[in-house]
Order: sequence, then structure tokens, then C-alpha cells
Amino acid sequence: MITQEMIDRINTLYHKSKAVGLSEEEAREQAALRQEYIKAIRASLRGTLNNISIKEPDGSITDLGKKHGGVKEV
Repeated sequence: MITQEMIDRINTLYHKSKAVGLSEEEAREQAALRQEYIKAIRASLRGTLNNISIKEPDGSITDLGKKHGGVKEV
């Protein structure tokens, strides 16, 4: 789970990288934080998409979570 402190740290490292550059340790930290952030965003999007139902033209309802929810695309 991404916390506000993690987002603030990502932003701090970004601004520092543009101003003076990052040490190797800071660059690794930035990369790890970004990966974790992307993972959290993907999980959130997947959860949202799994809760979508579509009403078909014939009146039936297709639950996309049941139809495609088991597919892992990471």
C-alpha cells in the first residue's frame, strides 16, 4: 500500500534528481518506490475493473470480474 509519505519521498527524489542529481543509493530507492507505486496503481485499477458489469443489448448482464478477473496481466 502506498502512503502519502512514500509519494512525498518519490516527489522529493524527483526534484532532487533534476536539481543536483541522485547518489546511487537514492537512485535505487527512487526506482524501488516507483515500482511499488506502479504495482499499487495496477492493483487498484484491476480491482476497479473487476467490479464492472456490462448490460448487453439482449438485456443480460456480463460481470467482467467473473469473466476476466482470473487473468493475470502484470
